[in-house]
Amino acid sequence: MVTAVEAPGTVEPRLIIEPGLAARVAAIVEPALEQLGFRLVRVRISGMDGCTVQIMAERPDGSMTIDDCELVSRALSPVLDVADPIERAYRLEISSPGIDRPLVRRSDFERFAGHVVKIEMAVAIDGRRRFRGTLIGVDGDKARVRRTDSAAGENPDVLLAIEEMAEAKLVLTNELVAESLRRGKAAERAAAAARADEDEDFPARVGQGPARRPS
Repeated sequence: MVTAVEAPGTVEPRLIIEPGLAARVAAIVEPALEQLGFRLVRVRISGMDGCTVQIMAERPDGSMTIDDCELVSRALSPVLDVADPIERAYRLEISSPGIDRPLVRRSDFERFAGHVVKIEMAVAIDGRRRFRGTLIGVDGDKARVRRTDSAAGENPDVLLAIEEMAEAKLVLTNELVAESLRRGKAAERAAAAARADEDEDFPARVGQGPARRPS
C-alpha cells in the first residue's frame, strides 16, 4: 500500500505567515518539506538560552511522529547550512503542531470549527486586535468567530480576514483533548489496517507466491 504524497507546489498555501528572518527561513525550508511529503506550519526563532530555530510541520493528515521529526531534521540541516540564513550559531528544533496548534491555512479553520480559538489581528478592528471565542467556520476568505466576551445586545459573531491575522491558535479545552484522542485512535487503526494490507500483499508483490508454513 502506497502513501499518497502531495506533489511539490500543490500544497495548500499558508495564509498566516511569519515576518522578518523567520519568513526567510520559511522560504528556504518549505520546498524541502514538500519534497518529503510534509507541510510547514510555522517557523519561530527564539533568542532565549542561545538561538533556537523551531520548525513546526505536519503530514497532510495532520500527523507528525517522533520518527517524522527526526527525518525532517536530518533533511533540513544541510539545506539550512547551505543557505545560511542565520548569521550566528543556532539549535534546530523540529516539532509537531500539538493539540493547541496554530491555525495557518483555510482548511485549518474549517477542520477545527466548533473549538475555542484565540486570534490576534495584524491591524485593529474597531479598536480591537485580540479576539477569543468559538470558531464557527469559514465564510469565503474570512473566519467566523462567536465571541465569548460580547456585551449584552451586541452581535457576538465577527468575521475576521484570515490573511490579516498575525496569529491564530486553538485553546486547550477538554473537548479539544477528547477529539485529539479520537483522531489519534482512528489514525492508529488506519495505520494497523495499512500494515496488515502490506503484510498480506507482500508475497504476491515480490513474486514469492503464497506464504507457507515450514514443514
